[in-house]
Amino acid sequence: MAIEFKKNLAVFSDFVGVEEAEALLEWLLKNPKGKINLADCTHIHASNLQVLMAVKPTIAAQSKDEDLQLWLSTLLN
Repeated sequence: MAIEFKKNLAVFSDFVGVEEAEALLEWLLKNPKGKINLADCTHIHASNLQVLMAVKPTIAAQSKDEDLQLWLSTLLN
């Protein structure tokens, strides 16, 4: 799985596909103060982006991929 869910942190890695969106939404609803670590994420499916845009969690770490970081920071801020 491309998202590792910890107590208060969801860690995205590599390619985060459509199949992770439902679990991400459930985790964020159960953990409203949960944070997102995008440091090792290289691609995020639009379904996960929609979840992040709707719930607006705190982003603890931006993607190291500069293009993805620019794209996500524009959409999530």
